[in-house]
Amino acid sequence: MLQDLRLVTNKVNQHLREESNNATRAKKEMFNLKQMCPVDSLRDYAARLYPICRSITGNGFLSSLNILEEIMPMERHQFDTGEDVLDWTIPNEWNIRDAYIITPDGNKIANFKESNLHIVGYSEPVDKDVSFEDLLEHLHTLPSMPDAVPYVTSYYRRNWGFCISQKQLDSLKPGTYHVTIDSDLEPGKLTIAECVLPGETDSEILLSSYLCHPSMGNHELGGSISLIFLYKILKATGPHRNTFRFLICPENIGSAAFLSLYGEHLKNKLVGGYVVNCVGHGEEFTYKKSRQGNSQTDLAAQNVLQRRSRPYFEVDFYPDGSDERQFCSPGYNFPIGLVMRTMYGKFPEYHTSLDDLAFLNVEILQESILTYFEILKSLDINFRPLGRVQHGTPQLSKSQIPLYRDSMNFRIQEKEERTRVLLEILNCADGEQTLLEIAQQKNFLLLDYSDLVQDLLDCNYLSIAEGDSE
Repeated sequence: MLQDLRLVTNKVNQHLREESNNATRAKKEMFNLKQMCPVDSLRDYAARLYPICRSITGNGFLSSLNILEEIMPMERHQFDTGEDVLDWTIPNEWNIRDAYIITPDGNKIANFKESNLHIVGYSEPVDKDVSFEDLLEHLHTLPSMPDAVPYVTSYYRRNWGFCISQKQLDSLKPGTYHVTIDSDLEPGKLTIAECVLPGETDSEILLSSYLCHPSMGNHELGGSISLIFLYKILKATGPHRNTFRFLICPENIGSAAFLSLYGEHLKNKLVGGYVVNCVGHGEEFTYKKSRQGNSQTDLAAQNVLQRRSRPYFEVDFYPDGSDERQFCSPGYNFPIGLVMRTMYGKFPEYHTSLDDLAFLNVEILQESILTYFEILKSLDINFRPLGRVQHGTPQLSKSQIPLYRDSMNFRIQEKEERTRVLLEILNCADGEQTLLEIAQQKNFLLLDYSDLVQDLLDCNYLSIAEGDSE
């Protein structure tokens, strides 16, 4: 009796030591990952990128790519203006040097050099006197947010305009105004940039973000900064099972251009992926599902996000927003979702001057990057397991790798959660369900048991089902 109690006590102590070691390893790994995307570096890249006037074409986009390439090397693809990409036609290239309005009393307002949000994106060149009434036709404000300057563009229709606060508009008086917009709209190029991080297989996971908005913090910069640091982390922790493809492009028309090059390729190779944006503000996590709604991409995000301490919201797919519109169009229907904090359109600062560097929370951004890494790891290790023993249960005590207790007294010590997950995986390993499907059905975080899955593979209790990517 005493010997049995000692045996049980030793087993309990061994289990506690293992749990403690696992927790220590997890904390150490998280610390090391944080060191790979320190908040000071995130803040520095945001500060350098923020002042640049970006659009879907032009020098601002290219100079921003140059900064991002300090961490992630990219191959650039260029498309001629006037060229058709899917159903879209690339407009002329736009560059701007200056813009402002001179009031009747000689004051300069809507000064582009003070804020590039003052100019309507893609404004054609103008240098003329206008009446107050004519000027009003080209001014944009947000009456409900009197201190904010809105973000407005006109890519596909020739026009010009300025954006000012409602407060400034209310202070203007009738008279003659002089408007100056020193810009070019000429034949040129649209550029997209990609980076491929090879894996053990040629199956691909896609990460995409845009880089075409002027000075906005969370909505514009969070995604592209996340991509370069995810590249850094994935490269350091690889090689991974899947190949990772990173895309930075102008929103909407840039992803259409990308799909004109790689759409058919991705039909054969894409495992899943995410459009990364709005990841630098908000306590909650928000997941917008793929058009499929129940893809492995969706399950990977749900498996991680549903088990975090943050508030969590899910949104069904709808064909508006960001580049998911292109990736999830009917002819492609790719498993592409979006992991966000407060999602676009749900915070009042969205598409305004109030989405500035102070609004971009680099601690939240760092947490988002590390959470994306966990989701990507979950998707990367996912496969359809096939158990070697399909009739009856395997005798686990035969395993050369310790998988199960040598002695059992469940009146004294309940079965470990690891044992429950082990038995659930083996029971569900029919070659039809994926690990993520099993994890969601049986309520466990797949990443917590990746070592267990590897043990089951190593001792031949599991294999990858025929027809699954290897």
